[in-house]
Amino acid sequence: MSESRRFENAQDLKAALGRNQYIASDEIATIMYLSQQLGKPLLTEGPAGVGKTELAKAIALATGRELIRLQCYEGLDETKALYEWEYAKQMLYTQLLRDKLQETLSQADSLSAAADRLANEEDVFFSMRFLLQRPLLKAILSEQPSVLLIDEIDRADAEFEAFLLEVLSDFQVSIPELGTLVAVHRPLVILTSNNTRELSEALKRRCLYLFIDYPSIEQEMAVVRLKVPELSARLARQAVELVQSLRSMDLRKSPSISETLDWAKALVTLNTAQLDSTTLDTTLSVLLKHENDLQRARRWLQRPSPPGSLPNQNDPRSSRWKN
Repeated sequence: MSESRRFENAQDLKAALGRNQYIASDEIATIMYLSQQLGKPLLTEGPAGVGKTELAKAIALATGRELIRLQCYEGLDETKALYEWEYAKQMLYTQLLRDKLQETLSQADSLSAAADRLANEEDVFFSMRFLLQRPLLKAILSEQPSVLLIDEIDRADAEFEAFLLEVLSDFQVSIPELGTLVAVHRPLVILTSNNTRELSEALKRRCLYLFIDYPSIEQEMAVVRLKVPELSARLARQAVELVQSLRSMDLRKSPSISETLDWAKALVTLNTAQLDSTTLDTTLSVLLKHENDLQRARRWLQRPSPPGSLPNQNDPRSSRWKN
């Protein structure tokens, strides 16, 4: 892989993201540009499914870097994120080298001398060939520039977050058997959070911050037209307007952009010509994944508009959604 591409300005980066099918706002492009220029990690927060992970994938493609992903979860520890020794492989090598070990130890005239001889051979078994690199160490040791995506950091424990601070500060790791390993290339780091818990101020101080919210109608329209070009512009707008209306409701889980795209693809698959009540009733579960949300949305869609009110293009109860 060639040297990572750098951008002249934020608009240059925005255009590069667009070429890789990511519609970025000026704010997203600017903060992403500053993250690369300043060499600081970028912490992106916002509802699930608004494109935080996709931003990391797109910037990796735009810069020509390898994407290395660490998926966080409760109970994640250093060994799963950094490295661990492949003990089974070490044991296999021990068996294969048994005769050589016996020869080495047989030359010792005491138990202490045998232990010393064995200690001198430790480097054979604790070397890079037996080191299983997890995402953090892989990003540090990568011979080429990389993008390190630390996905859903809010799902990890506070103890792991504290450990992560050390890695992000120096981009070096101390392994007792090997010494200190320093990053060959400082990775471009993107952390994502769905706000399930409050992150520490120490972590936020070390990062640039970006909140990605649900897009506007025009932004979401642009995404749908880019990702699902087979859907007509008229039907795409109707679909996006309905999704935006659903997000204004008190739902357990509002539909994300990814679910909007799934719904748009479903409408194309079904050769839908218009959003009538039958189509809505049979496909609404593509957008809403909880039964209570489905029932609440269906009741709202069936409720007539107030008498004498003017038509509202953003109201899913408008006649455009009816047979």
